[in-house]
Amino acid sequence: MSPPWIIHSPLDMHLHLRQDEMLRAIAPASSRGFAGAVIMPNLVPPVDNLEALFAYREAIQRAIGQDVFTPYMTLFFRNYTAAELERAKPHIIGIKLYPEGVTTNSEDGVRDLREAHAVFDAMEQLEIPLLVHGETHGFVMDREREFTKIYDDLARRYPNLTIIMEHITTVEAVKLLDRHPRLHATVTLHHLLLTLDDMAGGLLNPHLFCKPLLKTPADRDALQEAVLAGHPKIMFGSDSAPHPRHKKECCGCAAGVFSAPVALSRLGGFFHSQGLSRLMQGFVSDHAQAIYGITPPVKRVELRPEPWRVPDEVGGVIPFLAGTHLPWRDVVVD
Repeated sequence: MSPPWIIHSPLDMHLHLRQDEMLRAIAPASSRGFAGAVIMPNLVPPVDNLEALFAYREAIQRAIGQDVFTPYMTLFFRNYTAAELERAKPHIIGIKLYPEGVTTNSEDGVRDLREAHAVFDAMEQLEIPLLVHGETHGFVMDREREFTKIYDDLARRYPNLTIIMEHITTVEAVKLLDRHPRLHATVTLHHLLLTLDDMAGGLLNPHLFCKPLLKTPADRDALQEAVLAGHPKIMFGSDSAPHPRHKKECCGCAAGVFSAPVALSRLGGFFHSQGLSRLMQGFVSDHAQAIYGITPPVKRVELRPEPWRVPDEVGGVIPFLAGTHLPWRDVVVD
């Protein structure tokens, strides 16, 4: 039997926790095993001021109970003044930019990036990271590839601005990482493991529909190669995005994969299957700590070779890999 191993203070650097009943139902799926997470601000209405941010953080803390877990808060990108950004800086880990209408609850996103440069200037001076959902409004399979040029331009124009390419999925995004010292990326579990064929190659699986879409085997392989090489500019961000079953199994299916309940255990199986268990620590914690300059709370999670069955539902949401058996279990030991 394979020996267990310990992950210290695992972090999820891209997480959706929703609001109200959904927040209360699904937040413990993340706070149980993770020491902290970067919380996305695309609520209704968006979290784009400190009053809303404080209220959301308080709601999260109530939902997680006694779990050791730090919610690293973000603001929704808008035309902030330098004074607003300076007041917000002590309370946020970054500002999240959504192009208008590209994903869930992004209707208030940025319509024209040319109008955002004053905010980028202020963020660079104040050393506030910019987190980006990088997709255009082009053909759906090309949207992230087209956005690569925008990332390249932003990184050249603002060389001292920390930019996080969120949930990258393409060969081109992986290659771009090495061109700019302040450019980084998150990678999700589902993009690391799957391709578009898993969602639409046979009967359509709506629970794997997400944005950005799952891509080609070559794209998935590029992500795996970079992660398994221990690339220091790549960190885990689940993009766990819950929707109730009736909003997934319907016409107009909502985009999002709810992976929080299986994230650590399935990642453990992935790294172990490659004989590279030692690299998981960097991917799920150390790289993020170095990139953001954060020190998460102490939390030790043991990956044990104990088979378990993923529940059919968690908080009324169908989780990633529902009903399947996973060979590794994550257990918080202190």
